[in-house]
Amino acid sequence: MNIGDDWFTKNMLVNTLSRTGKLQSQMMGTTSNVDNLFATVLNQLLMKLDLQSTDTIQTTSSVPEWVTATNEYRSDESVPLKSDKPLRFQESSSDKLNQVLGGKLTGMGDVFVSAGKRYNVNPALLISIAQHETGNGKSYAAINKNNVAGMMGVNGLKSYSSVEDSIMDMARNLSKNYIGTGLTTISKIGAKYAPIGADNDPNGLNNQWVTGVTKFFDRLRV
Repeated sequence: MNIGDDWFTKNMLVNTLSRTGKLQSQMMGTTSNVDNLFATVLNQLLMKLDLQSTDTIQTTSSVPEWVTATNEYRSDESVPLKSDKPLRFQESSSDKLNQVLGGKLTGMGDVFVSAGKRYNVNPALLISIAQHETGNGKSYAAINKNNVAGMMGVNGLKSYSSVEDSIMDMARNLSKNYIGTGLTTISKIGAKYAPIGADNDPNGLNNQWVTGVTKFFDRLRV
């Protein structure tokens, strides 16, 4: 048995030596030699116990793993508004955005910014999709249904009471069902938003969705 590695054994030995030393002192009628020997052994053992106790405290005082894990955890849903993720919200000038908006999108720069901030989506992405889907505000859906994002309902293209409502619905949909689920590039969004070969795309227009949206997006980012 390695006494130096067994804390419990050390304590038992200290107690045993203590009792034995006192008994021997009483039997021998003298305490000098026995007390000196006992004191030496006892002091050495107590020093080892103190060192071992100190080592244990230092070992167990490290930061718990769950604290580190919690600090490192990041949820895409809680991305701050100022983000390096290009499809999340970034400050934009309404006046500058209005310079590229036409048709039913004219003057809607501040609405795109407000919708982007509310749902944490880059206004440039919202505008790029709207421009591509509507031919920059001139499509049938935009003019007659206020639908500027190609949003579909159970009966086909959805109708909105205003263009503002359509923009807000687009931002909500993109944040929740696309960017929020890990679709963080235009190509990934396009594969779901405008899938190639979809039944509701008989003319194959979805083939150009990623290219078209990317073109508008890159222009706005310059």
